[in-house]
Amino acid sequence: MISDPWVWAAVLARTALYAGALVATGMVVMRLVFSGLLGGLDAPLRRRAGIFAALGILAALGAFSLRGAALTGDASGLTDPEMLGVLWQTPVGDVLIWQVAGLAAVLLGSLIGGVGLWLALAGGLAALWSFVLLGHVSDTGALALQVTLFLHLLAIAAWVGVLSPLAWLAGDAERRAQAAELGHRFGVAAIGFIAVLVVAGLWMALRLVGSVGALLGTGYGLVLLAKLGCVALLLGLGARNKVKHVPDLRAGHAGAGQALRRTIRAEWAVFWVIFLVTAVLTSAVTPP
Repeated sequence: MISDPWVWAAVLARTALYAGALVATGMVVMRLVFSGLLGGLDAPLRRRAGIFAALGILAALGAFSLRGAALTGDASGLTDPEMLGVLWQTPVGDVLIWQVAGLAAVLLGSLIGGVGLWLALAGGLAALWSFVLLGHVSDTGALALQVTLFLHLLAIAAWVGVLSPLAWLAGDAERRAQAAELGHRFGVAAIGFIAVLVVAGLWMALRLVGSVGALLGTGYGLVLLAKLGCVALLLGLGARNKVKHVPDLRAGHAGAGQALRRTIRAEWAVFWVIFLVTAVLTSAVTPP
């Protein structure tokens, strides 16, 4: 059990960072890919993306300062210019630039609308790429593994990005046909990117852990198993939407919209747990 409070503070900061970057980027992707089905939702999607981008920026800055506190062992490291200056000269500083610049582009692009969509998309992709530049995957030095992680993150962003617009449409009695079409098209597209999500995740897990024994016999392996369990639960919820709730919505069944919204709320909860567990993997434990 890790008792260092600065480590757990870093875990919470990274949880918020993952949520901010992935949700903001996912909503930008939804605006681009499914623009024809999101009539009337552009403004709330831009607003929600901007909020999560701002959350990500604050979390990135907080995580950077917490590294200073972890090095000094007390709160002085949060603002110690010498300590933070040293960190700024390391890859940690480079990653911070990618994260803040990328999420700032998402925020600005979401505010201005129009061509800002492309600025927001570029910023979101830059923010996702920042996670490839530092951490356990980066330490392997394997470009294939880094690209795999990026695709894995992009697939997660797409999934979490569709949840809000789908729930909004399903909750509007006059737009449930629109929700059904969005859910159907996303379900068709999801066959491909969920395969990427699963295959990439399993391959990275095997590369980082090294063996089944290490998966079952180390702290890192057990936390990773917890994450895989959450992903399995998420896949089950997504499958239920695809085979039950979305077809019921298309058929006009009473209560289908509310049933879909309940499942989406459960998906949101699981995503937050996944963000937290991932933050533990990257901040509190190390691969065997």
